[in-house]
Amino acid sequence: MKTLERERLRLSRKKRIKLKIQKQKSRPRLTVFRSTKHIYAQIVDDNEGKTLVSSSSLSKGFKEQMKTGGNTKAAALVGSLIGEQAAAQGIKEVCCDRNGFHYSGRIKALADAVREKGIKF
Repeated sequence: MKTLERERLRLSRKKRIKLKIQKQKSRPRLTVFRSTKHIYAQIVDDNEGKTLVSSSSLSKGFKEQMKTGGNTKAAALVGSLIGEQAAAQGIKEVCCDRNGFHYSGRIKALADAVREKGIKF
């Protein structure tokens, strides 16, 4: 029962965040999802409905450097990978969609790594 309540609260936070992000259509959206074992991130252009850049703890570049994907080091690596890919495509600004997750731990590590690559939030 505790897990269902946490999921319900996360989904209600997700709705609130989504309303704020939809107002910023001029910038692409960096959306993040985390599970217990992996973390996924992608940059989406909502105007065209296309994914511009994606990376996760299951991607090829990640697996060459780390084995596990459920910790903050893994999240930072995924963030740096997606930041490099975004910079290569000329993306300079994004808005962060944390998908209802609290901005701490792995989500914060990923966002900080993206910022280090020169992407502004």
